[in-house]
Amino acid sequence: MPVAAALCGVRVRYGPLEALHGVDLAFPAAAVTVLLGRNGSGRTSALHALAGVVPLSGGRVCWRGRDVTGLSVHRRVRLGLALVPAERGVFGSLTVAENLGLAGAGRAEVPAEVLEAFPELSALLPRRAGTLSGGQRQLVAVGRALGARPDLLLLDEPERGLAPAVAARLHAVLLAGAAGGRTVVLAAQSLPRSLAGAAAVHVLHRGEVVFSGEPGEALPGRFTPTP
Repeated sequence: MPVAAALCGVRVRYGPLEALHGVDLAFPAAAVTVLLGRNGSGRTSALHALAGVVPLSGGRVCWRGRDVTGLSVHRRVRLGLALVPAERGVFGSLTVAENLGLAGAGRAEVPAEVLEAFPELSALLPRRAGTLSGGQRQLVAVGRALGARPDLLLLDEPERGLAPAVAARLHAVLLAGAAGGRTVVLAAQSLPRSLAGAAAVHVLHRGEVVFSGEPGEALPGRFTPTP
């Protein structure tokens, strides 16, 4: 399976603390890859390194065979990248409709495919995003990213605050997008059963990769599938 993006010997530091210790990770094209690990394992730092949110203290970020280490977040977005952070993924002063409309590449309308995937957003369109619950805000952030139709979609614990049925529907949307050619990287603390169709799983622990393989491979003590 061809590789769409990769971290090569990547190191990330926050002051005196190193969050990633020379990490090598490959993310297959047109597939879903899941980054697993507990809080502090380096999952978010890996996503931020891919997105250009944090500077590297060592190593390279490659995308489609090109070294993009020196590219800013905005330039990576223009190349087709979208990041959904675990928190603060919406503009609180804007309505839900306005947040979703930002995905339209200059068009103000809400992408129809987003409302088809998440019809519960329809009733929220006139509300200010800052008045929503955490789960509702997360769904708006995911919807805006999907509406931008990115080639590389990065999501940090997108299920946070979502009802199990909605989370499972989100996973189905991500898998369908990958089948259509999109590369998806999702960070989670444990592997949901609804993501058993992911192509690859990487487990991080204290800034290092301790396992890489397929979801169905046994890994006692490292992660546990959740309902």
